[in-house]
Amino acid sequence: MTIKCEKCPLRGLPLFLEFGREELDFMQKFKTGEMQAEPGTHLLSQGEKSPQLFTVLSGMGLKYKMLRNGSRQVVGFVMPGDFLGLQAGVMGEMGHSVEAVTEMTLCVFNRTAIWELFSAHPERSFAIAHLAAVEEHFLGDALATVGQRPAYEKIAWAMARFFNRAKATGQAVKNTARLPFRQQDLADGLGLSLVHTNKQLAALRRDGVLSWQNGTLTVHDSKALGQIAGEESEVHRRPLI
Repeated sequence: MTIKCEKCPLRGLPLFLEFGREELDFMQKFKTGEMQAEPGTHLLSQGEKSPQLFTVLSGMGLKYKMLRNGSRQVVGFVMPGDFLGLQAGVMGEMGHSVEAVTEMTLCVFNRTAIWELFSAHPERSFAIAHLAAVEEHFLGDALATVGQRPAYEKIAWAMARFFNRAKATGQAVKNTARLPFRQQDLADGLGLSLVHTNKQLAALRRDGVLSWQNGTLTVHDSKALGQIAGEESEVHRRPLI
């Protein structure tokens, strides 16, 4: 059964900014339904148009870009509250693909209605600009981490990002959070080999900082993780579309 926007389980979480009654009413009209996706489902495909936009209600996914030589670059990890498909909505086609890693529930929006949002609802238009700014900020932190930090710090940064996001969206229980991605996904996102990624995870476990096993991330020393990861691992409050 489709969840009404006013009863959205994400709205009250600390990660997301509040929005007014008028905005809420518009979002209910903007939303056309919900979609269930099984693991492995391609939600959006690189180079293709999409008639729909999505907000992740639950579950996790992966953003990646395929290069001409067949290699894959992971460009993001999808978590609840993420807004997907804006590239296609504005630029006409996607520059990367989005795949479900777990079972996912997504709110579905009609892409053509985005122009009504821009023209008639400036508060929601600013929310989309805000989301784009948050994404740009994250990509700057990610590029600096991938390009300039040693592998040990790269892994710590990524794990701190995951855990901080899980806490902010109510998915962390004490010092543990579900992290259903593969080590290969992490390696592809950080520009590391699978072997090197495995060695650095083992070093973080040996140092008593964290462990990642059977799809669960456990942070043993949050202070140490924060010091290694740095302030770039913090998550910023954002609008919910």
